[in-house]
Amino acid sequence: MPSASRLLTGCTATYAPAMTTELLYLDDAYMRTCEATVVDTVDDAVILDQTVFYPTGGGQPHDTGRISWADTEAGVVDVRKKGAAVVHQVDGAVPAVGAAVTCEIDFERRHRLMRTHTALHILCGVIWNEWGTAVTGGNMEPLKARMDFEFDPLPEGFADRVSELVNNEIAADRLITVEYLPREEALADDDLIRTKVNLIPDVVTSIRVVNIAGLDKQADGGTHVARTGEVGHFEITKTESKGKGNKRVRMQLS
Repeated sequence: MPSASRLLTGCTATYAPAMTTELLYLDDAYMRTCEATVVDTVDDAVILDQTVFYPTGGGQPHDTGRISWADTEAGVVDVRKKGAAVVHQVDGAVPAVGAAVTCEIDFERRHRLMRTHTALHILCGVIWNEWGTAVTGGNMEPLKARMDFEFDPLPEGFADRVSELVNNEIAADRLITVEYLPREEALADDDLIRTKVNLIPDVVTSIRVVNIAGLDKQADGGTHVARTGEVGHFEITKTESKGKGNKRVRMQLS
């Protein structure tokens, strides 16, 4: 089986820029299955007209699961964006172009990533509110993650204080909503400016915003839980210095 990176590089000429996959998870992160039609295939890669599978991006890993059709099914082992299309790499048979298929994600894994992604937004919110310090980067796996902040040095008692603040926000069970704002409106929002909304390419005219009521607002394309109470218990496992003005926070959920 080719690696995802080689497979996607090799498919550049095949996937037309106009080919678009509708991203169903953007409006319903709890959707587990969908019906779709195969619009293109190359080797062990499948492009669908719509999908519930989240493709790797924004620090969030791709979903896994399966695609089934007729009396056949194949595991989905990697999912990537290629332009506006979503490429599903499968382990097994490949459905024909035009085939009607059923997509099903591994929802246990997805939900763990939803919890983790929301925890990182809570972390960003409490650090900004307490110290006015911005995030510079991050990455996640199911139930654990890392995030970098512009601290130099870390405040005394940082890990205990942050853990207390984050778990308080989880206990508050704040509502989490998704909305779409015109680019001009988003660029005028102070909360979105501090989370680097201005770095989104100019061609994006409608910006998806994840809002944790009363705590944090970010331009974001990932999947999240509906309320902070769904996140679980938050713990900082390690802090590291990644150079002057850049400190790394590692966390886990239980």
